[in-house]
Amino acid sequence: MNPNIPSIDQLKELALPAPVSYAPQTWGWWLLLAVLILAALLLGLRRYWQWRRDRYRREALARLAQLRGRSDDLNALRELPELLKRTALSMPTRSWRWSASPVGASLLAKTSAHAIPRSTETALSPAGSLPQGPAALGRDDWQEFLQRHCKNRLPADFSTQLAQLAYAPDPVLRALPAAQRQMLFDSCQYWVEHHHVAA
Repeated sequence: MNPNIPSIDQLKELALPAPVSYAPQTWGWWLLLAVLILAALLLGLRRYWQWRRDRYRREALARLAQLRGRSDDLNALRELPELLKRTALSMPTRSWRWSASPVGASLLAKTSAHAIPRSTETALSPAGSLPQGPAALGRDDWQEFLQRHCKNRLPADFSTQLAQLAYAPDPVLRALPAAQRQMLFDSCQYWVEHHHVAA
């Protein structure tokens, strides 16, 4: 046997290079990672805020589904106008201001102090110069309000039909055809689902 031939006992394991780190090596990547995390956080917060803001809409749709299940009941029909009014009052918006009542005056002072300068507020007459909230609207004004907050056209006499549901005698409501009742429920549901809110 040749003594110059190395034996297997003399072999040594080769040193491996250090493992490559997955962490970014330059500050630019860290900055990009921070921007992406911040964007994801802001998007999540916005979605959560929208979900909380639309709580009134979900509750109105749930109540509307209950009423639709009893569409033959006169009380269910009579509750439709009230449900739309409550939904309109619950809309999170600053586009209207209440007036002409002590409660409205206190709401005006609390909610729109930033919207109306004090000098202008005192110069306005209390009985109708300020735009009214949806609670005080009726007939044409109510129809215009509903249409203004809806993308598609509502029936031209929608507010009249709602007033009929609220105030017509029971025999008149019993005489409503089933197709017209369903159309009223469909129109109400469409408005609740799709009305837009001033952000």
